[in-house]
Amino acid sequence: MRISRRTFAAVAVALVLPLSACGSGGDGGGPADASGKVEGDITFQTWNLRANFKPYFEGLIADFEKKYPATHVKWIDQPAEGYADKISADAAGGTLPDVVNVSPDLVAPLAKAGLALDLDKAAAPYRSEYLDGAWASHRVPGLSGTWAFPWYLNTGPLFYNKSLFEKAGLDAGKPPTTYGDLFADALRMARSSGGKVATLANVPTIEDFGRYGVPLMNKEGTGFAFDDAKGVELLTRYKELYDAKALDPQALTATPESSGKKFLTEAVAMNPGSALDLGNFKKQAPGLYKNIGITEQITSTGHVNMYVMGVMVNSRTRHTPAAVAFAHFVTDAHNQMSFAKKVAIFPSTAGSLDDPYFTKEDGTDETRVRVAAAKSLKNAVNYTPVLFSEQMKTALRNEVAKALQGKESPKTALDNAVKACDQLLKQQG
Repeated sequence: MRISRRTFAAVAVALVLPLSACGSGGDGGGPADASGKVEGDITFQTWNLRANFKPYFEGLIADFEKKYPATHVKWIDQPAEGYADKISADAAGGTLPDVVNVSPDLVAPLAKAGLALDLDKAAAPYRSEYLDGAWASHRVPGLSGTWAFPWYLNTGPLFYNKSLFEKAGLDAGKPPTTYGDLFADALRMARSSGGKVATLANVPTIEDFGRYGVPLMNKEGTGFAFDDAKGVELLTRYKELYDAKALDPQALTATPESSGKKFLTEAVAMNPGSALDLGNFKKQAPGLYKNIGITEQITSTGHVNMYVMGVMVNSRTRHTPAAVAFAHFVTDAHNQMSFAKKVAIFPSTAGSLDDPYFTKEDGTDETRVRVAAAKSLKNAVNYTPVLFSEQMKTALRNEVAKALQGKESPKTALDNAVKACDQLLKQQG
């Protein structure tokens, strides 16, 4: 997948397998035993990575084939657009590659259809090599198992405009660290600017409910639960911001790109981002760059949100030992560290984030962001439920919009969103 904050934040299209592909998780047609000889021809599919990283992957494959001379890896790279549809078609047609780059929401229907190998069984010796939160990100409620190796991670801080904070009479050296502080500062900024400067540019998403400490699903993973009292509380606070213009009026239709432009033009005071954005600020808005403040994600749980990519093994591969060995090779500590030094992403392997590259400051903002993000990733979680599809995100967004516009109460809006999401969940099988 294209590596940037926007693409990590963007939602992958929900994958719905035809009924003919449905089955029970872990009942694939291939052997689950990965302990045999590593040999045979396998295919490896990535998600829009060839254009920028062709030399890296060609070298990676060459190193693997050197280590295991009886293997041959054919690399396939698919464009970002239509990737989920391509996987769905391959799954239905029996042409799914042996090793596949997936996100958690893409692996869920494959696991349910019995097409993803259970790595808790097939790759148990490797489990301790990965961060707990990263390994858990490819588990699926209702199924026992882990369905992909965690690969690269990303997270980011909150950027804020020091100048706008100062103009509002706020201490630019003390940005909000709690939701209470955030909402109070946002209301003050809106008042002091006559409603011309908003603090936030996005409506709350499922990740925001998770960070606020709202239970997102029931323990069985059979239904959603974000319409509880705490969820209603969060949406009520956002309604207050919206009414006071502390939440940008265009937030109802905002995208990560449009929100970023609002921050660039100093129409909003805070925006999530990553080290990749600092270079853009420097080039496109040098005046803003001089006033950039960097602070941590706000969370009530003590855990920031992580975005995670994974590498899945097709349960029906004819060469299980080779496929598992290669998926592990792609995601081992050495190769993840090598990849992380080519682009602003982070390894999911335990101990890698203690490398000086992720811990030593050098006085630059870019390094400061990288060090802070690496520290927070050690106990970060992927708040977005793996079963939360694109249609569910749309349902939640539509109901949130109704609440913010005063067409429904926050409680009614969230009850309706949960009802719609539960119905979509049943349709997933």
